[in-house]
Amino acid sequence: MYGISVHKGGFMDTISINNFRDNLDNAVKEVVNRHKPLKVTRRAGEAFVVISAEDWEREQETLHVLQSSNLMQQIAHSLETHKRRQGSQPLNSQ
Repeated sequence: MYGISVHKGGFMDTISINNFRDNLDNAVKEVVNRHKPLKVTRRAGEAFVVISAEDWEREQETLHVLQSSNLMQQIAHSLETHKRRQGSQPLNSQ
């Protein structure tokens, strides 16, 4: 896919820093188009992840929702009313 040497992983593919540097344009295009992060490894063992801005923003929004007890309560309430086929009813705090 990248047109370069990449180790295929389940969640994220891995590439060496040298291959990444030599094929920066193709690697970035693939990350953006496939919406899949790419792990870049360095000889010292340190690594970093390349992710598209759109995917990063989506991840940040998800984290915000997961960290908000009020939003999680609303989701749980909505799931319960859906299971009972009662539709969504606003909570008093809304």
